[in-house]
Amino acid sequence: MNEPNFNLNRRDLLTAAVTVSAATVLNSKPVYSETAAPQFKIVDTNVSLFQWPFRRLPLDEKEALVNKLRSLGITEAWAGSFEGILHRDITGVNQRLADACEQHSELIPIGSINPELPGWEDDLDECVNKHNMPGIRLHPNYHSYTLDDSRFTEFLKRSTAAGVFVQVAASMEDTRTQHPKLQVPDVDLSPLPEAMKSVPGATVQILNYNSRPPLLAKLAATPGVFFEISRVDGTDGIAKLLKSASPDRVMVGTHAPFFIPESVLIRILESNLSKDDLRLLLSDNVKQLLKA
Repeated sequence: MNEPNFNLNRRDLLTAAVTVSAATVLNSKPVYSETAAPQFKIVDTNVSLFQWPFRRLPLDEKEALVNKLRSLGITEAWAGSFEGILHRDITGVNQRLADACEQHSELIPIGSINPELPGWEDDLDECVNKHNMPGIRLHPNYHSYTLDDSRFTEFLKRSTAAGVFVQVAASMEDTRTQHPKLQVPDVDLSPLPEAMKSVPGATVQILNYNSRPPLLAKLAATPGVFFEISRVDGTDGIAKLLKSASPDRVMVGTHAPFFIPESVLIRILESNLSKDDLRLLLSDNVKQLLKA
């Protein structure tokens, strides 16, 4: 009979701790224990439902994903649809997403729009007025337009007038692991500041962005641009992003189920953030998007 292995490294311990309850772990750090530990709400602004087109993912069944989020203390998750990437029937994509999210109070549906398709204005109207979606998720690289395209500017104007925020997915998959017949580069975000200047009041959150200067500085200097942390690298990456972009403009995003959600929570745990920055990151900053 094999002897049990007690030689767990630090990451093993962190993973186990986060899996038990991210909220409990984050609230129990000594820096917050002067009195009773505060209860932090965790909002994940970047998850997706249904199946990734190119392979099965461990949590691509909705029930499995929701149970995992619950186990980690995530009380709200903004859910886009993997179907919105390649499907042409966007009306059906958004209807299925709305129906799926109705079954779980944690899931907030974020609609898909493809401004390259005819009738996208009607799809936007349905997202806002029929499904009561607070935001729209765009995939410009998969839908073959750029952020200096007039179609993007027109969409930004209409979504802002409708009172919804916009999420731009800078990438979905590392270019090195993409299917050889569908090579999709990351979105060029450099035109975004100029596009937003032409639409006062626009609110855009960038998803799946591995931030790099000097573009990060230009984006951070643009009012209405927000970030999430699913692709932030390194144990000090989150703290650096908060410093570069301001703590009130960065939110939690896991990119689940494409990434395992524990990985982001571990990086937060390792970042040694202040109580105030942690609360902003985990939940308070999302209020700015919901007021869009």
